Amino acid sequence: MTAVRGLDGRKLRIIHVFRAPLGGLFRHVVDLAAEQAERGHEVGLFYDSAFRGDNVAPALARIKAGLSLGVHGCPIKRSPHISDIGAMMKFIAVSRRLKPDIVHGHGSKGGLYARAPAFFAGPNGPARAYTPHGGSFNYQPGTAEHRLYMAIEKLLSLATDVFLFESAYIARRYQSYVGGERGLKRVVANGVGPAEFEPIEPAPDAADLLYVGELRAAKGIDTLLEAVARASALGSPLRAVLVGSGPDKEVLTAEAQRLGVARQISFVGPMPTRQAFRLGRLLVAPSRAESLPYVLLEAAAARLPIVATNVGGIPEIFGPYADRLGPCDDAANLCGRILSALSLADAERQRQCADLATYVAANFSIKSMVDSVMDGYRAALLRRQPRPAGQAAEKTPSTTPTAP
Repeated sequence: MTAVRGLDGRKLRIIHVFRAPLGGLFRHVVDLAAEQAERGHEVGLFYDSAFRGDNVAPALARIKAGLSLGVHGCPIKRSPHISDIGAMMKFIAVSRRLKPDIVHGHGSKGGLYARAPAFFAGPNGPARAYTPHGGSFNYQPGTAEHRLYMAIEKLLSLATDVFLFESAYIARRYQSYVGGERGLKRVVANGVGPAEFEPIEPAPDAADLLYVGELRAAKGIDTLLEAVARASALGSPLRAVLVGSGPDKEVLTAEAQRLGVARQISFVGPMPTRQAFRLGRLLVAPSRAESLPYVLLEAAAARLPIVATNVGGIPEIFGPYADRLGPCDDAANLCGRILSALSLADAERQRQCADLATYVAANFSIKSMVDSVMDGYRAALLRRQPRPAGQAAEKTPSTTPTAP
């Protein structure tokens, strides 16, 4: 039985499944795969082969020990689509050929592809791990989409050996809207590496404000544009650079025109995060929904001043400094906090940045992230071992926070 390998320290065969090689989810997968391969495990990836992005090759090159199980994929749509049937069959064929011990799904689509085949695989198939990365859990509760996706999550929970939630916030939402006792549940926070704690200074011509991320509604960028307009009305015109791409760029461009701040806003497209950090004096994250965003971990590590909203897992990143956060969808509040942050004395700004960097270093490391993921894998494999007749399964504690 392949699923019992690795319990005595020997290598595991691991396939990570996800849709787009983009954003924090992709960063998480690459960091995880790189460290797992470095520790001697055999690792492979399966994702949307139709995605074209300049970020993919450099990211995969960071996996120095290589992907011994290869890189596989086929076109995968973002939303549910009839083509998912063919794509899932392709993944099943790859999985049968590679015979993994662990199939780890990331995000809603990755979670579907990783877990649905378990209904047909029998008891000797791989252990199934799932990390939501926000995904379907970011839909507004009560909407038709949320009800549909939660029903799918409930069904797929029956095929899940271990849940590896990236934030306590997502773990609580899972417990509230899906529930159930099936599968081990662990909170495994995203992590950053030692090199990312090298401070970054803004370029001499840096803008006042910086946004880094996808250009879509959930990120609240329209609130940032309104805050910039409010600051101008108060006699404090601000320049903002928006780094990233996404489906709402044209909508945001039109909104900037409507508010009369188009000349103050620059859209520069995607670029490496630490390179982007030199483009602004203050990072603004006006999100309406987040799980545990890497860009805030990275900015905190680089000692970049941050103004962010009190949503999702963001308060977990700020910890004892969460009182610095504010509400989403409140342009007046955001404008006030931006102007206050920009007016801080240098010594106070540096102290606040150092405090947050110290907290992030102590609580969000790649090493602890990978250690916890591997512990979750092994606990799941242990529960799948054949037991003598009449012997109960060993109890393994869950670390999921209780839903409020």
